[in-house]
Amino acid sequence: KPVQRRILYGMWNESITFDAKHKKCANVVGSVMGKFHPHGDTAIYDALVRLAQDFSLRYPLIDGHGNFGSLDGDAPAAFRYTEARLARIADDLLAEISRNTVDFRPTYDGNTVEPIVLPAKLPQLLMNGTTGIAVGMATNIPPHNAGEVIEACVELIKDKNLETKDLLKFVKGPDFPIGGQILNSKKELRDIYETGQGSVRLRGEWTTEERPRGGTNIIITSIPYAVNKGTLVERIGEIIMERKLPPLTDVRDESTKDVRIVMELKKDSDAELVMAYLFKHTALATNFNVNMTCLVPTENPEVGTPKRLDLKSILQHFLTFRLEVVTRRFQFDLEQLKARLHLLEGFEKVYDALDEMLKIIRKSEGKADAKAKLIARFKLSEEQAEAILEMKLYKLARLEILVIEKEAKEKRAEAKRIADILKSEKQLWNTVRDELLELQKIYGDKRRTKIGGAVEEVEYNEDAFISDEDA
Repeated sequence: KPVQRRILYGMWNESITFDAKHKKCANVVGSVMGKFHPHGDTAIYDALVRLAQDFSLRYPLIDGHGNFGSLDGDAPAAFRYTEARLARIADDLLAEISRNTVDFRPTYDGNTVEPIVLPAKLPQLLMNGTTGIAVGMATNIPPHNAGEVIEACVELIKDKNLETKDLLKFVKGPDFPIGGQILNSKKELRDIYETGQGSVRLRGEWTTEERPRGGTNIIITSIPYAVNKGTLVERIGEIIMERKLPPLTDVRDESTKDVRIVMELKKDSDAELVMAYLFKHTALATNFNVNMTCLVPTENPEVGTPKRLDLKSILQHFLTFRLEVVTRRFQFDLEQLKARLHLLEGFEKVYDALDEMLKIIRKSEGKADAKAKLIARFKLSEEQAEAILEMKLYKLARLEILVIEKEAKEKRAEAKRIADILKSEKQLWNTVRDELLELQKIYGDKRRTKIGGAVEEVEYNEDAFISDEDA
């Protein structure tokens, strides 16, 4: 989204990268608001906080230092107390931005420019998902596993004719940051990815533990995405207080970094039945409504058309964009090499006649006169003559010409290599593929969300909880 892009670009601009020191969030918010995003500081800080939360984003883009909120719905500390810097993965979204890889547009006050999109090396839209509401339309894309999405991209580069159903061999389904279990069957998931919409049924995971003095505890080890853990524990507490679930006697939250909600059962109670009740009456089971509406590029780089896409289309758009970015990056590198080579060739021309060059400079009336005489005598360009006049005296030493010749040789070889790559679309695609495989080694991690398929669900039956008491 624009605010997230502006925060990342603003931090990149201020050199608050993943290897720099953390900076006060107030500093970041102020700088983004002043230069790029003319909205309230609260809106910017809320977006920044979410980018740092490992329970909101599958791959957080900001490395936060301090209190950035919790799974229990606690608010983050004010921005004067917290600090932040870019996460390493955000560097991979921005690394190529200074090499003319994407288009820029003026900022709101016209004082500077901002990128229209980031030259992302990674399919960020699928990896972290997004939620948004616009006028008359909305989007809700779940997060996915980076390793799986990159593998699908690589396979699509190999074979352009793969369909969404083929890509689902690699992308198993959504992968939420806090785990959980997906109950949809493979056919249901395939329908969701082929149509770009549908409902993912998600629920928490649980296990049982024996108590030291006899009896059983139910341990909830993960909860569904975007569920407030504090509210969930409160709700279970209310059910126990109102005696709606007689087998449950107590609930407590023993979570640290991992979720661990402990519920005490009466002896000889059926844990499956208790969980069936909780799945039905609490947020332990929820639906995530997928709606893969994206802004598809048009002729005008600043305007996108909203369109609901299937999985293949999203990956194909990403790959087309990567090819364009890689091509522009190579073109930029080639131009830089040619400019440097041009100067080196100027040095090579005058090094054979150093004494004559020095005489011309000493007899000239000033810099402009010296430049004109050098251009006339050695057939140099303006840039070459300027570089020679700016050269330090020690560069006239005999060894320096060898350094210049060596650099020129290396630069010519590199320029030829890049020119060859630019002539071959196959080599460009190979570069895109190799870069993706490199990133897969860094960010490919294990799935957190289990794909359960249609599991055997115990039907909740109210009669099972009627206790036999004298009345």
